[in-house]
Amino acid sequence: MPTKTTPAQYALILIDMVEQRGGERQQLLQGTSMASGSFASIGARVEETDFSGLVTNALSMTRDPALGLHLGMRLNLGAHAILGQAFMTCRNLGEALDLFLKYHHLLSSNLSLAFDAGEDWCCLASTERPLELPEQFSYELLFAGILNTLRGLLNDPNLEVHVDFPYPAPDHADDYYRVFGPQVRFDCAKPALRFHSRLLTTALPASNPALRSLYEQECARLLADLESEMSVEEQTLRLLRKLEGQYPQMPQVAHMLNLSARTYRRRLQDEQQSFQNLLDRVRAEHATHYLINTRLPLSTIAYMVGFNDSSNFRRAYAKWTGDSPGEVRRGG
Repeated sequence: MPTKTTPAQYALILIDMVEQRGGERQQLLQGTSMASGSFASIGARVEETDFSGLVTNALSMTRDPALGLHLGMRLNLGAHAILGQAFMTCRNLGEALDLFLKYHHLLSSNLSLAFDAGEDWCCLASTERPLELPEQFSYELLFAGILNTLRGLLNDPNLEVHVDFPYPAPDHADDYYRVFGPQVRFDCAKPALRFHSRLLTTALPASNPALRSLYEQECARLLADLESEMSVEEQTLRLLRKLEGQYPQMPQVAHMLNLSARTYRRRLQDEQQSFQNLLDRVRAEHATHYLINTRLPLSTIAYMVGFNDSSNFRRAYAKWTGDSPGEVRRGG
């Protein structure tokens, strides 16, 4: 299985934040591969296990429940490496968002997003937890980072957005309102960030079409390098999680991954996997999320994960997870 990585700049910013609060670097790096190596030789990317270790240590050392928000607001265009540079060369915000959706796995291989542009509002929704980190930290980092990037691109430090979080309001909810503005909601079925559609046509001051083409070529090369190391199982799971509620058939998924159905099936067999097992895993994940985090009726959840009948869904869910939907909703 390929190694998952995160831009090194994210780790460096986190280290700087902790050190500014008086934290010792060696304590922060404890348990990561950076503790024993030369810190000066850190590359362009760090392993996600190392980044996760840094976050765990930082949360323990700072005891700051809003650390994800604070880190996200430090992620400016420069922190996103070449993708951030590419954003700035776009003609308008809509073009920059197209790049983001196309190449966001350069920022995190776990990041899975869906975008919808309506007449009045645009919605950028997260279809799975963006990092293998505590839930609150993950979504704080994701949405604060997006907000700070939008503010930088539009040169509008006071831009406010509407944000939905998939968990109850934490004790530090006031920090959310200070960062995002008054339009923050908790206990929502889908985590999402919304802003006015009119912003999509806002011209960006550093637009440079020729330079943008060069940056996009490099983004494509880097993404191809990352994905060439990814197993077909991982590619399939990532795609199915992104297509929540749609769940295409195996030939469609093979086509989306630029493989023939025969080659796709053979490569899954080589990895001792099957399409149906992966599909069921993702449907179980989505169903579990709705059972735990929403009050939606069981019939609605069944429909959202591809069942027309609640009883069939109950049987399938018990087969997938070993628990009944009612047990999961009741907390065990």
